[in-house]
Parts: sequence; structure tokens; C-alpha cells
Amino acid sequence: MTERHTLESLQRRLEEFAAARRWQPFHTPKNLAAALSVEAGELLEVFQWLTPEQAAGVMADPDTAHRVRDEVADVLAYLLQFCSVLKVDPLDALAAKIDRNELRFPLE
Repeated sequence: MTERHTLESLQRRLEEFAAARRWQPFHTPKNLAAALSVEAGELLEVFQWLTPEQAAGVMADPDTAHRVRDEVADVLAYLLQFCSVLKVDPLDALAAKIDRNELRFPLE
């Protein structure tokens, strides 16, 4: 059985990982936002030139699925590090955004 992770435990591991390597001076909001953008681009690259049907089946190929999972992990890691540096609770931010979107886009 796999261990369940919490957002807080993963953020703490990322902070400890960076601290052990003395990377904190480089983990500025600007640098982390740039790294997040790069990793999101790498995720997009997996789907570049695929038809919608091919994109929907991308997880069926083990090599491609592994790439997708790695890029999702990279995107999430940089987003969590970005949130840590700026003291943004990503779950609170998402909940607030959903609330605003429900008001902005009401059901007809």
C-alpha cells in the first residue's frame, strides 16, 4: 500500500531538499515562476502535435505516461515552492478562485 502524502508534508520535503543543497537564494518568486512556466511547457511538449484522440490516450503508453507523471510532479513541485516562498496557501487560493468563478459564471 502506498503512503498518502499531504500538501504540507510535500512542501516541507521540498523546503528541506532545497535547504540541504543551499538553493534558497535562487528560490525567488521570479525564478520559481519562471521554472514553473518552463515545466508547464515541458508538460505541453508531451502533447504537441497529437490529435485530440491521441492526447486522450496518452497514458496508455507506459513511457509517455511516465513522462506525463514526471512533468506533473515538476509543475506541482515548483508551484508548491512558489507558494511557500510567498506564503500562499494553494488550497485556500483555489477554493477562493472557485467561489469567484461560481459567481462569475452562474448556471443558466
